[in-house]
Amino acid sequence: MTDTSSNTTTTTGRFTSTDWQEHPIGAGGTAPRLARVRVANDYTGGIEATGTVCEYTLCYATGKTGAFNGLELLTGRLDGRTGGFVIEQRGTFHEDGSVRCAFEVVPDSGTGELTGLRGSGSYVTVPGEPAVSYSFGYHGLG
Repeated sequence: MTDTSSNTTTTTGRFTSTDWQEHPIGAGGTAPRLARVRVANDYTGGIEATGTVCEYTLCYATGKTGAFNGLELLTGRLDGRTGGFVIEQRGTFHEDGSVRCAFEVVPDSGTGELTGLRGSGSYVTVPGEPAVSYSFGYHGLG
């Protein structure tokens, strides 16, 4: 779908996490505490990318709630265009197991046919669902 008033294209799809490796930072145990996480994801839909590289820093405010930020390198296709780009993510996780995240393309990180890419998106996890739906609005491609 294209929003012609702002020349932004919006695409959607789903992703699944294929690997999650979490390691405490500093003193572990009680909250608040920090952890570093390495994640691999597979994207389908408007973004097609497998085995992405993602690094998060998590802050556990309690045992089940907190915030995170991170960077993810996606290499593959965006609506049929080949290349790669990096997204910066900021989000929160909640007592019920849900996660809310907003992300933005790191300026000048687009490669190949994605050079010049700008955009932002979001996702919300639903506990128990094997895949996460995302929405991504972008522009800057010739």
